[in-house]
Amino acid sequence: MLTLWDLLEPRRKRRSKRRKAPAPKPRPQNNRASPMRDRYDELAGRMLSEHSVRVRKWRSSMSGVAWQVTYADGTISRLIEAPRPRGPMSAAVFLHEIGHHAIGLGAYSPRCLEEYHAWRFSLDTMRREGLNVTPSVEKRMQESLEYAVYKALRRGLKRLPTELEPYLPKAQAWVLASAARAR
Repeated sequence: MLTLWDLLEPRRKRRSKRRKAPAPKPRPQNNRASPMRDRYDELAGRMLSEHSVRVRKWRSSMSGVAWQVTYADGTISRLIEAPRPRGPMSAAVFLHEIGHHAIGLGAYSPRCLEEYHAWRFSLDTMRREGLNVTPSVEKRMQESLEYAVYKALRRGLKRLPTELEPYLPKAQAWVLASAARAR
């Protein structure tokens, strides 16, 4: 009796007789780091050291998280996961996560206010360091804070801090739309 493997075997043999494609020529490697890459690396190292933060993982996506672990002996490890700063957007997300530790995790209530201050820290640091704050970075901050306000309203926030009022109109529309869907 023939099996599926018996039928595939001749094809394997045919494939081995084919001429292999030539290997691609290696591109010349530029081992020198660019001046901007050096600036981003220096900034990342300085911020991590200055705020006693350790990177648990460099993310490939433009997202991040900040947290801290308190051990039984009282020591605290400040940790983040963020993209390695390579351009304006990755630097903004990285600095936003550093900002959570710089301002103090849980120092602001409600949570959306902490997000606001972490974003302010990020953009202020970028401007102070002479890094380019692009329109896409500002849009990312805008959308992130609109979503944070939306979540807070959805969870029953009674009073919105005045700093977050510019992010309210879209959030109100989202809350009304989700309330309509719930009916």
